[in-house]
Amino acid sequence: MKHRSLKYRRGVDMGIRLISSLAALFGMAMLGWILSIVILKGMPAINWEFFTELPAPPGMPGGGLANAILGTLLITLLAVLMGVPIGLAAGVWLAEFGQQSKTAEAIRFAANLLMGTPSIIIGVFVYVVIVMTTGHFSGISGAVALAIIMLPVVARTAEDMLALVPSALREAALALGVPRWKATLGIVFRSAKTGLLTGILLAVARVSGETAPLLFTSLNSPYWPESFKEPTANLTVTIFNYAMSPYEDWQTLAWGASLLIAGSVLGTTVISRGFLWYRSK
Repeated sequence: MKHRSLKYRRGVDMGIRLISSLAALFGMAMLGWILSIVILKGMPAINWEFFTELPAPPGMPGGGLANAILGTLLITLLAVLMGVPIGLAAGVWLAEFGQQSKTAEAIRFAANLLMGTPSIIIGVFVYVVIVMTTGHFSGISGAVALAIIMLPVVARTAEDMLALVPSALREAALALGVPRWKATLGIVFRSAKTGLLTGILLAVARVSGETAPLLFTSLNSPYWPESFKEPTANLTVTIFNYAMSPYEDWQTLAWGASLLIAGSVLGTTVISRGFLWYRSK
């Protein structure tokens, strides 16, 4: 083994630390730059009409994106109702029953693969399975696409959080004659509730800014969402349409919607990190 002097090793250590620090500062600077531009261009669009009125025709002053905001909330809520229970159930099975079996390993591999799948592919899949079958775009097809994206995130996070619960708690409950399902729901779930909620919030933040799946499924609408069986307005597709338009007032609304989504994602991420910090205390 080649001997290296203490001075040389300290120099290499300082060099690696310097490169890592510069990389971290560069990432923070880019984030700050992006946020500053979004805030600077988006704030002029934020007013009462932005949250309460429908979009105005091109070239006409006023109007807002109330329908897109409501549509985004409804689609995301429906996606949570579909994706979170299945994800939690999958995480429970992986952590409590499957563990290191070959089936569990296959499911983990599939979940990891699904997490890395581009969202546009999921959008095309739902388009073929639902939109082409029904013959029209719909809010429910958009919610299905977002639920598929949320599913592996919730499942893997739930598994990791449940795995952190000490085995002594499970063994104590089972020794008292508590059924396995009651021990899981009443003791293990309660012990990991902060981490499970964090996983759900991270999954919501993951799908909040998705455009491609909704472009293939929910499309868009200038009207209030009245049914999930028809094209539904949403912020991300609205941003895509308005930002590409030649109308300055639409572009301003697109910046306002971008600011709203960026603030929502940032707020959700900060809250989830806060839950993780609280759990670690």
